[in-house]
Amino acid sequence: MTLSVFDLFSVGIGPSSSHTVGPMRAAASFAAGIRPFVDDVASLRVDLYGSLAATGVGHGTPMAVLLGLEGYRPETVTPEEVDARRAAHERGEPVLLGGAHPVSFGPDSLVMHPLTVLPRHTNGVRLTAFDAPGETLATETYYSVGGGFVERDGADAPARGGADDAPEASGPVVPYPFRTASELVGHARSTGLGFGGVMLANEVALGGDRDSEGRPGAAGDAVEEVRARLLAIRDVMDACVQTSLARSGVLPGALGVRRRAPEWRERLRREDPERAPEFWQEWVNLVALAVNEENATGGRVVTAPTNGAAGIVPAVLHYARRYLAGGLSDDEVCFRFLLAAAAVGVLYKEQASISGAEVGCQGEVGSASSMAAAGLAEVMGGTPEQVENAAEIAMEHNLGLTCDPIGGLVQIPCIERNAIAASKAINAAKMALWGDGSHHVSLDQVIATMRETGRDMSSKYKETSLGGLAVNVVEC
Repeated sequence: MTLSVFDLFSVGIGPSSSHTVGPMRAAASFAAGIRPFVDDVASLRVDLYGSLAATGVGHGTPMAVLLGLEGYRPETVTPEEVDARRAAHERGEPVLLGGAHPVSFGPDSLVMHPLTVLPRHTNGVRLTAFDAPGETLATETYYSVGGGFVERDGADAPARGGADDAPEASGPVVPYPFRTASELVGHARSTGLGFGGVMLANEVALGGDRDSEGRPGAAGDAVEEVRARLLAIRDVMDACVQTSLARSGVLPGALGVRRRAPEWRERLRREDPERAPEFWQEWVNLVALAVNEENATGGRVVTAPTNGAAGIVPAVLHYARRYLAGGLSDDEVCFRFLLAAAAVGVLYKEQASISGAEVGCQGEVGSASSMAAAGLAEVMGGTPEQVENAAEIAMEHNLGLTCDPIGGLVQIPCIERNAIAASKAINAAKMALWGDGSHHVSLDQVIATMRETGRDMSSKYKETSLGGLAVNVVEC
């Protein structure tokens, strides 16, 4: 599977890429598939399995499925549309299948199976359409495998834009194929392109001038198209922070978690009006908190590479933009950073997992921290070996991280965990650049360790809210 930078960084809504974005894509794919006979559909049934059932309510999964059935896509749906459709469903209005055909959807239409894990992945959803006599018209099973990626039963390749958009198995030929860090370092060293340059060359071969769902678009300068789309991703990250800082009060859900980012910003404005270097960590913390508070609200975020870890890359990128002096423009810093980070994200997706329900939070926060460390090391002028070392250090010190959200909400410990992991990424990059690139543990070895640790980890620590903080802290 050849991944695009836009597979690792995409726009969606919170609070979860695997529990909100993925199920919405799966349901939209199902709705598209039954379009030829949609008028014959009289009723629907949605079965959620494993982690989707165990923590799906807190993660907004049921609403995400309904939105997908109505044809909404996470790349384009707005929070206002989500609120409007939620209010309509709460009033008992029917689901508008495919955006037009009304179908009743009552309490019996959604069935939870928290203790049933389907063989392929713990995040399973089965969608079934029936005609008026109750005969099955169509049924499909999908798996939300992390980061918004969706796999459909009977299909081999995951797709970011919906399982019906899965690429052909052969795929396009890229100039620098890599699946391991050693291969990536080899390409970066032999070509002098660095991690970001290797990723860019492959992205151009993939067809950098694609639309928002990754399909071929109009012809044009592919490099500039990639640049424009990545800077648009940067702009969404910035807008997410500003939207969050304009909010106040508490986050949705029974925990009553107070928003901290707006108050912190006001304090920093008073104590650090000149943006002195010694306050860098407070500003990094602020960005991470702001993004993840917005994600917890169900707002618009960049999945990077997941929603639960969406604050890490923007926070470390903020550090690179504000505190590094290297003669690069802001656009160039962002361009290089995101490309290098995505190259490392490919390694985790290819060799292990970015799904908290599959390998714990080491797969989400750990991979994001590793990606951010690589991006920062690259724009700091690191060699390929130093960039690989930065990514390795960041993941090595996130190994074994559990996913145990209290109340099934992406709030505690998720929001603070992003800030801590962002600081780890910055420290990892600095440590790597103080060395010469040689190190005892390779990035490939640490990714394999993460994969094996996730396999051995008890399921109660993998986004089920059945263990850890989720059971040792009273919710309210």
